[in-house]
Amino acid sequence: MPDYIDPRSGQTWTLATPRWCGDDHQPLLLTPLPGIGRDEIDSARRSIWRYAAAFPFQPSAQISMGEGCTPIVELAMSGGTALLKCEWFMPTGSFKDRGASVMLSLLKAQGVMEVLEDSSGNGGAAIAAYAAAGGMKAKIMVPASTSAAKTVQARASGASIELVPGSRQDCAEAAEREAAHLFYASHNWHPFFLHGTKTLAYELWEDGLPDNVIVPCGAGSNVLGLHIGFSELLRAGQIAQMPRIFAAQPANCGPIARAALGLPPQAALPTIAEGTAIAQPLRAAECIAALRESRGGAVLLEESEIAEAALSLARRGIYVEPTCAQAAAAFTRLLADGRIAAREATVVVLTGTGLKATPRYAEMLGVSL
Repeated sequence: MPDYIDPRSGQTWTLATPRWCGDDHQPLLLTPLPGIGRDEIDSARRSIWRYAAAFPFQPSAQISMGEGCTPIVELAMSGGTALLKCEWFMPTGSFKDRGASVMLSLLKAQGVMEVLEDSSGNGGAAIAAYAAAGGMKAKIMVPASTSAAKTVQARASGASIELVPGSRQDCAEAAEREAAHLFYASHNWHPFFLHGTKTLAYELWEDGLPDNVIVPCGAGSNVLGLHIGFSELLRAGQIAQMPRIFAAQPANCGPIARAALGLPPQAALPTIAEGTAIAQPLRAAECIAALRESRGGAVLLEESEIAEAALSLARRGIYVEPTCAQAAAAFTRLLADGRIAAREATVVVLTGTGLKATPRYAEMLGVSL
């Protein structure tokens, strides 16, 4: 069984005792796992649990609602062909179901039956739903300024909602204080979550390894999940080289992309890609290292580019959140800049349904709700 590890100091802790951070409040990962081959895939399962042999340990019961195995749609774009990975084909409408399923299954196996999360969006919805499916209790803390519509999905799943005065950062800090009383199953903090998102790498490998993968990036769970998954496949001898990973971030709030591109920090501004508006990502250094190790990189996108990509996709039947439409905008920019080639197989990861962003689309279209 692996251990928890602080990747910056190398200190480890046993997995036998549930924890969400190191003794000095540092974010943790898991020590490297060996990966699996095709003969270890449970092909009878149509969910991420077909890769259960690649998880840190096997829970006695899996909390699963068929997440994963999302379709890939080919779409001609900008003189190339994008392979759209439609991650909104999940029970709660976003890629975060991958992490929620694995994290809560493993925590429940460790005896955790009540969890805390701080999120006003897809993370809170996923944790609430999978906690409900697993017979667990969930408390979701959100900024008091959050619109009621953004918490309805989590409320409907039976989660308790606490409104926290102040900013998103104030909410995160309040959740960390509350973690003294309730287990903090944060999608940003807990390393088990990343071992759910790594299944995206396994799916892309099983379906035919691409040359490039472009993902929207906030805290970086998809960047790190892809890197963990592809690294395991390298260790298992299943691939000779990992695909290049590119992170798409808004110019208004893109700390990881700015650092990866060698640009100075910049104060965060509002963005329509609100799902990736993370001003101080916990694992920025690890994300930048993952991008570099994969020979990929980052793209900073203007608000107009993100809006144009979202509306362009919608007008071709692909209705996704502007947050993830920035991956499509990055595809256009990377092709134009010659950083990727039209002949290469490039997966564009679309992480959430546009149904969650209808008010934002109404603004872009000048429609009153």
